[in-house]
Amino acid sequence: MRKLFAVPTIDGKLCVHFGHSEKFAIIETEDQKVIGVEYVTPPVHQPGTYPRFLAAKGVSTIIAGGMGMKAQDIFNQHKIEVFIGVNSEDPGSLVEQYFSDQLKSGDNLCDH
Repeated sequence: MRKLFAVPTIDGKLCVHFGHSEKFAIIETEDQKVIGVEYVTPPVHQPGTYPRFLAAKGVSTIIAGGMGMKAQDIFNQHKIEVFIGVNSEDPGSLVEQYFSDQLKSGDNLCDH
């Protein structure tokens, strides 16, 4: 089964704050294996812009360090799974951890 993940990044690693990312890693998987990673530049950050942008790309899961409640609500409206509280790592590795049930979520690293 094909599934798309998104990870907000800065310098190729997970950006702890969702709204401060310079690019999103869009990770394409099939049968729980990473088959491709594309880095895309998001539109200018405004409330609600990133969730709609990623939904239009077909993303079904977002892995992030932290994000505001409004963004989480918009992802939920688009039926996109939100996995937060993750520390900075390589996006492909995070998806592999997700599939092997090793990805640990923690506190929302966003303070607003």
